[in-house]
Amino acid sequence: MDERTQVLVTGGGPAGATAATLLARQGFEVTLLERDRFPRYHIGESLLPSLLPVLDVMGAREAVERHGFTRKTGAFYGWSGQEWQLRFDSPDRPAAYSFQVIRSEFDHLLLEHARAQGVRVREETHVHRVGFDGDRATSATWTSRDGRDGDDGHDGQTHFRCLVDASGRAGVLAARQLRTRRFHDVFRNVAAWGYWRGAAPPQGTPEGAIGVFSLPEHGWFWAIPLHDGTLSVGLVTDKRSFNRARDQHGSVDGLYAEALAQCPLLGRMLDGARRVSGLKVESDYSYVAEEFCGPGYYLAGDAACFLDPLLSTGVHLAMYSGLLSAAAIGSVLRGELDEASAQRFYRTAYRHAYERLLILVGAFYRIHDGRDTYFRRAQTLSHRDQQDLRLHESFLNIVTGVEDLGDAQDEAVATLLDTLRRPLDGHHAQGLGGHGTSHMVPLPTRPEQASAGLYLTLDPVGLRRAGAGRGTESGPHPEGHDPN
Repeated sequence: MDERTQVLVTGGGPAGATAATLLARQGFEVTLLERDRFPRYHIGESLLPSLLPVLDVMGAREAVERHGFTRKTGAFYGWSGQEWQLRFDSPDRPAAYSFQVIRSEFDHLLLEHARAQGVRVREETHVHRVGFDGDRATSATWTSRDGRDGDDGHDGQTHFRCLVDASGRAGVLAARQLRTRRFHDVFRNVAAWGYWRGAAPPQGTPEGAIGVFSLPEHGWFWAIPLHDGTLSVGLVTDKRSFNRARDQHGSVDGLYAEALAQCPLLGRMLDGARRVSGLKVESDYSYVAEEFCGPGYYLAGDAACFLDPLLSTGVHLAMYSGLLSAAAIGSVLRGELDEASAQRFYRTAYRHAYERLLILVGAFYRIHDGRDTYFRRAQTLSHRDQQDLRLHESFLNIVTGVEDLGDAQDEAVATLLDTLRRPLDGHHAQGLGGHGTSHMVPLPTRPEQASAGLYLTLDPVGLRRAGAGRGTESGPHPEGHDPN
């Protein structure tokens, strides 16, 4: 079978669903190929407040709110002998909460929303290879087992004008084909996690908060409350320590139990609770692709990069890159921008967000430095005016994703949050606009960014050149596309 589409998205997780939804809402023909049948299990359950504005633009906020996920209003830390917490409802926050989610349910919800927005979704479809014409991606070959429409399974090829590779850790392009994925030796870590019932959070901590607890020697724990009444509890440690402890205790269960015994604050949370699942294990999950985009394609989400889960940035980077790729592709397909300029913007904005988080995670692994050292390191990574900010504000801005949203701008134009001042969805716009933008300052000038001269807009989703009016267009719209 031979098919054609304007945009092909590989992968139906948060990155792919975000990009596909936003492109379909702009009037483009979008096909999404997903290897699995949703719902399917996935780790990465703690979300950042930066996702709420993206959900608004997708038109998915109401469905997520209605589902009943646990509201995450902050985080608390038992780190290197110190106990401290951060709350999201302080002044100048774009959102006072986020969500702790069961990813199988959250991802399924986003994929079904993409389908409802006009995306042609084909599940149980495995993409084997992306075809190139010279150095330009032009097609994908696949095998489908999707029986939803009476399909008994067959092979096919889809030709496209642009590809968003959101194929996750499998990495159709970076990992399997181009072989441009590079692992971080410093984060050769292993995670082992399970689910508990009957746990209680420490007194006085933010409602629905994630708990993060360091161990005396190597590693740390997460504790994430979920709306089904369970607590996700995960151990993260370096591979050498993990293997040594597993050999010493004879099993993963043994090393997990021993690590819990070294974490009294988490132990008190689990006093009287019981583990209701087996342990799952993943390793070597921190990596980055050498290039985030190329002629005819964009890498988004875990297909491009993934960080250690310490700051819960996985879904943030996935949906942020989905938003950026949809803006870049839409502007090119409408004829408003050339592809090289749009890709320079994407590469700069996405890589900068990733690298800043990478540096901050690395600082956190110096466990004995202490809280204020991490806060001061965050100040050096921030582009906000520090004069009126309390010590912890830069750290909070980065770990909630606010800093990344503000950085999707050019030095001559308003910030992304300025565009959110206009109501997006009735009461859901409350708390999103008009706050904190006075502290936004541009990224330091870089040659590639200065040549791009672009900024992100949300109405419509796209990129604009510095100095161009928000309502102006510099090129034709695709056939059938109504910008209003």
